[in-house]
Order: sequence, then C-alpha cells, then structure tokens
Amino acid sequence: MTVEKIEEKDKHWRNGGLCLTGFITGMLGLFLLTGCMAVGPDYTPPESKTPDGWSSGQDPALVPDQSVTVAWWATFGDPLLDQYIERAGRNNLDIRQAVARIREARANLGAARGSWWPEANAEGSAVRQRSSENGLYSTGGKTETLYTAGIDAGWEIDLFGRIRRSVEAAQADYQASEEDRRDVLISVFAEVARTYLDIRTYQARLAATQGNIESQRQVLKLTRSRFKNGLATGLDVAQAEQVLAASQAEVPPLRVGLTRSVNTLAVLLGQAPGSLTEQLEEPAPIPVPPSRVAVGVPADLLRQRPDIRRAERQLAAQTARIGVATADLYPSLSLSGTFAFEAIDAGDLLQGSSRAFGFGPTLRWLLFDGSRVRARIAAQDARTEQALLSYEQSVLDALNEVENALSQYLNQRNRLTALERSVQAAQRSLKLATRLYRDGLVDFQNVLDAQRSLFDNENQLAAARGNTSIYLVQLYKALGGGWNPADNLPTGQTTENTTEENK
Repeated sequence: MTVEKIEEKDKHWRNGGLCLTGFITGMLGLFLLTGCMAVGPDYTPPESKTPDGWSSGQDPALVPDQSVTVAWWATFGDPLLDQYIERAGRNNLDIRQAVARIREARANLGAARGSWWPEANAEGSAVRQRSSENGLYSTGGKTETLYTAGIDAGWEIDLFGRIRRSVEAAQADYQASEEDRRDVLISVFAEVARTYLDIRTYQARLAATQGNIESQRQVLKLTRSRFKNGLATGLDVAQAEQVLAASQAEVPPLRVGLTRSVNTLAVLLGQAPGSLTEQLEEPAPIPVPPSRVAVGVPADLLRQRPDIRRAERQLAAQTARIGVATADLYPSLSLSGTFAFEAIDAGDLLQGSSRAFGFGPTLRWLLFDGSRVRARIAAQDARTEQALLSYEQSVLDALNEVENALSQYLNQRNRLTALERSVQAAQRSLKLATRLYRDGLVDFQNVLDAQRSLFDNENQLAAARGNTSIYLVQLYKALGGGWNPADNLPTGQTTENTTEENK
C-alpha cells in the first residue's frame, strides 16, 4: 500500500470519527438544553388529620410517651422469645419473599433510569443476494454478497418529562416495596410472639387441668372411703367419677392445641414442623407484660405504620403516572445515528471508502387518535383518586385497630385481676366444702360445685394470662412496632429530591 493510499484511508477514518463525535456531542448539548420540564401534576404528600389522643389515654396502665417501636418483644423479658424473633427475621419465608419483591422493584427502577441514556447496537452481517432479471430495477440477475459492520444509536430526548415521571413512579414503587417488607416483618414478629405465648398458655392450662385432676382424685378417694363406711351414697361416688373423667377429657384437646402451636412456630421460623418439639417440651411460665405501656399519640401512626407509608408511596407512584400519560399529548424528539462499513468484497470492508453514516433528529407529534390519550389520562386520574382514598382508608383502619387493641388489652387486664380473685375464692371454697363434707356437715353436691367452679376459674385464669400478653402483642402490632423509623427517610420525601441522582 502506497503512502498516498494510507493518508487517504486515515483521512476517511478521521472524517467518520469526527461525524460520530459530532453526533454524540450534539445529542448531549440538546439533552442539556431541554432541561427537566415535566408535564403532569407534581406530587404533594396528603395531609391527614388525626385525633390529639386515644380515647383510652387516661388509663393508668398507659404512658403518654412515644410508643415502643423497636424490639418491643424485649419488654416480656423472655430470652427464648427474643431468639425466635431473631431467627424469624432471618429465615421466615414470607419475609424472604418480600425481600425478593424489593429486588424486583429495584431492578425495575434501574430499567427506568436506563431510559435517560442513549441506546446503541453493534451489528454485523454477510448477506448473499441475487436480484431478479425481470424486476423493475434489474441488474441482470447478478448474485453478490454484501458485508456490513457498524453501530446504530438512538436517544429519546425527554422534552416533556415522560422518562422523568416514569423514574419517579419506579422510585416510589421501590420505596413502597421496602414498606411492604417492613409490614411483613411486623406481622411475622407479632405472629411469632403470639404463637409462642399460645404455647406457654396451653402449657399453663394443662398444668391447671392436671392440678385439678389430682385434686379430684383425692376427693374421689375420700368419697369411696366414706361409701365403704356407709357415710356416702353410690351417687356421690358416681358423681365424683364423672367430674374426674370430664376433667381428664379436657387434656387431649389441650395437647392437640399445644402441638399445633409448636408446629406453627417452627414454620414461622422457616423450619420443618416438629423441629421445636424437644426444645419446647419443658413448660415455662407465660411471659408477663409490663405494668405500663407507652402508646404515643395517633399522629405517630403516620410515621410508624408501614402499611400507611406504603399507601403513601403508592399514591406518589400513581401521581407520577399521570405525567407519563400526559406526555403523549406533546411532541416527542429522538436522535438517531448510524456509522457503518459496507462492501461487496470482504477485503474492502474496513476501507475508508466503505464507510457509511447518517444521523439526525426525529420529531413525532400525535395529531389524532380518537381521544385515546386523553382517556388514558382520565384513567390515571381515577386511579390516583383511588390511591388517595386507599391511603385515607389505611389511616382510618390504623386508628381503628389501635383503639380496639387498646380497649381489648385494658379490659383484659381488668378481667385478669377479677379472675385472680375468683380463683383464690374458689380454692378456699373447695377446701372448706371438702372439710365440711368429711365431717358430714354438708352433702357431696357442695363439693362437686366447688370442684367445677375451681376447674373453670383456673382454666379461665391461665387463658386470661396468656391473652393479656397476646393482646399486648396485638397492640404493639397496631402501633407499628418492630422496626426503627429513624433509620429511614421521612415518608413525605418525594422523588423530586432524587431527580439528579436518577439522571
């Protein structure tokens, strides 16, 4: 190859490179000139009115401080419960599904952000072709091979914010998925605690039943002894046997409930049913709730409840989609370009004379579509109104849930106190009735009534102790406890604050 041909080839290469560089520079300049105009409404977080306090706020069992939002289960002082909560946070399958949904939303956000940048494709082909001898532009039926190698590039200029609004929607969807994970966390932690308390409650009820069975055995022994000595009737013996058998019949259902709860807890921890049987075989006391509970004020729910925060983020995403639909009413501008080499001889493919290129803007503006775009905008408006109403409903549901949980917990505490007094009286009554029966001063019916009363009251007391703790768990769940809002951005932050990052 001569020096002249080499210089000519270099010149062609430089000209092609300058054209491609000019194309890219022009696109960058135009993109910067368009700014960040975005049609459609800018999102404003909704204002929710909440009561100044709870209707049960004057109860001495409540503290008007900020409610417990982190590790509320630690207030029960049960290390095993703490351990189960931690294991559930790592292994629960519902939580892991929620994490997977976050990854999906993050990937969708990445795809939306990618629309800010040009799209380029490298292509290469070798096509063997023959034209018709009888065609309009016939070349005599000549057969030849066309070799092509090059790059195609295109860039949509976001003149009216379609891409920006799409990124805003994807960003809000991603944030909503994070709130969904927190909501699942709260539900799972509450369910683990409730199931663990069920286990301890079943064990307490079994212990109370076994204690009554032993007491009834002693009464039956006494009745049989008195019957042998002619001091009691056969009816007394039959009634004592009936009471004992009825108490023994209560044991199997309690054991079934205990087994079911142990298996449920294992599944909540992401383990096979039965894997916790040995660890929980030894009974332990029902965890006692604290004497006073901090519940904060209703306005705290907007910050603490992930379901409310999720509904607010879904409203933000839906508001941005109005802008995406509205952008279709305006012109769209895109830049496209091609730089390639074409030759019918493979040896000439990379020659400067084989280069081919083209670039320029394309402007499209929809002039008539039968009002389909405006109908889609109206549909997005309606969906946004639905999202706003859904948010407001979430706030009302949260307030209702807390009020009901407060009433349930406080009244259960009062019931527990009354049952404790009732059991103490029933125990004294049975002792007195048994002693009087032994002395022949009362008939056996008094003993039977005292036995039934004690059995019923002790069973209710064990259940009430468990329910008191369970109702406190439900109160913590209603308050949105189980995570730390201080580790996150305020709910009201919109994607406008992160537009530059998105670019």
